[in-house]
Amino acid sequence: MATVVNIHEAKTHLSKIVDQAAAGREVIIAKAGRRVAKLVPLESRPKPKKFGGLKGRIKVPDDFNAPLDAGVVAAFEGRP
Repeated sequence: MATVVNIHEAKTHLSKIVDQAAAGREVIIAKAGRRVAKLVPLESRPKPKKFGGLKGRIKVPDDFNAPLDAGVVAAFEGRP
């Protein structure tokens, strides 16, 4: 839920209000009782990861874990 503060209070307690916004709370700033601005956190909270989002879209080959050819290993290691 958002906190509503008047502009005078926002100027007086700006540091406290910014801390509230950084903690995830929305702060609405009102002027003469009319809402004019919203202060929100810059960084949003990370969304939980959903596993299985690519299910059915990709296929892992049967030989995925098979050892690499000697030529491929040499190329990765920078050998000719």
